[in-house]
Amino acid sequence: MLLLSLLLLLTLLAATRLLWCRWKLRGFHLPPLAPGFLHLLQPNLPIHLLDLARTLGPIYRLRLGLQDVVVLNDKRTIEEAMIKKWTDFAGRPQTPSYKLVSEHYPDLSLGDYSLSWKAHKKLTRSALLLGIHESMEALVDSLSQEFCQRLRALAGAPVVILEEFSVLTCSIICSLTFGDKADNLVHPIHNSVQDLLKAWGHWSVQILDMVPFLRFFPNPGVCRLKRAVENRDQLVAQQLKLHKESLVAGQYRDVVDYMLQGLGQGPGRLLEGHVHMAAVDLFVGGTETTAITLSWAVAFLLHHPEIQRRLQEELDLELGPEATSSRVPYKDRTRLPLLHATVTEVLRLRPVVPLALPHRATRPSSISGYDIPEGTVVIPNLQGANLDETVWERPHEFLPDRFLQPGKSPRTLAFGCGARICLGEPLARLELVVVLARLLQAFTLLPPPTGTLPSLHPQPLCGINLLMQPFQVRLQPRGPSPGTG
Repeated sequence: MLLLSLLLLLTLLAATRLLWCRWKLRGFHLPPLAPGFLHLLQPNLPIHLLDLARTLGPIYRLRLGLQDVVVLNDKRTIEEAMIKKWTDFAGRPQTPSYKLVSEHYPDLSLGDYSLSWKAHKKLTRSALLLGIHESMEALVDSLSQEFCQRLRALAGAPVVILEEFSVLTCSIICSLTFGDKADNLVHPIHNSVQDLLKAWGHWSVQILDMVPFLRFFPNPGVCRLKRAVENRDQLVAQQLKLHKESLVAGQYRDVVDYMLQGLGQGPGRLLEGHVHMAAVDLFVGGTETTAITLSWAVAFLLHHPEIQRRLQEELDLELGPEATSSRVPYKDRTRLPLLHATVTEVLRLRPVVPLALPHRATRPSSISGYDIPEGTVVIPNLQGANLDETVWERPHEFLPDRFLQPGKSPRTLAFGCGARICLGEPLARLELVVVLARLLQAFTLLPPPTGTLPSLHPQPLCGINLLMQPFQVRLQPRGPSPGTG
């Protein structure tokens, strides 16, 4: 009886909200509305949204739970909204799940557009690009070589490479953010990030964004998420305390040092909580995402051994088959053009956050001639734009050579664009190139003894990240162990 009453209440509330929204939007020239309301149950949502664009056009509305959202499916409409009219669409909807993961401190990725948010973004970007930029490349290269050394102990045996990449990327972020790569820090933070992403991505939490009033009902998933957030915050707060106790004015050991000394400068009042959440964003946004992209690269190379051979020939020619003292020339793209093209093609086909994070219209605006009322949630389908047949030839195929052709290749939207572009893009691209270079220098990637190749289809019903189906790879050493000379 109670369940039936709840269902009736849900139906009544949904109908009331629908009628209210229709009345409120009367007189607007809105994008067409896609039929149905169970789109979230589609096994590959970004591709489903792209398919809808073939009949509805590149911009349309969609019902997600009790809310209508606008979806952008091509490069032109995304860039119009996020670059040309960036101030109109720089907002972020404050959903229940967002508030749960950032309820104690102001967040950068999930925070709404404001003067304080702009100052927060500027300080974080400065820390990444100015404070530690000189040491970033050397650190990533050094940790990548240590990573390959450890993997040699697993040579010949099937390896779940995603797990290995995940620990590596967490080590890199720990070193850059906290100046520490010790296992007694890396592993607790890695476990914390895993627990947080698992709890946040659970359907019992995600449904709150679709049907917000459900937050008033008991929810074990919310309790798990709160515990994960509390554990995360304890780890970060402990590191901030250690940094404050040993801080030396004018010296920057890492991102936290730089940001702590930048508080109180310029417009926007920044507090220590801003530094706290910048560190959280680096871990949540820079650990698993990069590890997943590296795993997609390995999967594509297992399917295309001819590309892998060409990459190894390029690396041997430029760095030598046993090159360990010379650094990977990341900045000089002309020396390793195929490697950079391969990374770009992986990012085009499998942007790890394919629908980005939703934007919110901060004021009335328009896109492609359609009215976009203030407060409208806008979702840029980055993967859809990267598969646009009017921009890319044979868009669904893995063809790194498309980026080696004379003339300027189209720009991919793997990291978004405009004011909300991923701040970690420079670091992520550096990691992808350097880690993949060192891995292919040290090993030949082979399928497991069964000969089973990994699936190139994402896991169905993914959350924010485009997760791949679990797979194993064999690492066949190519030469002497790095560092032995």
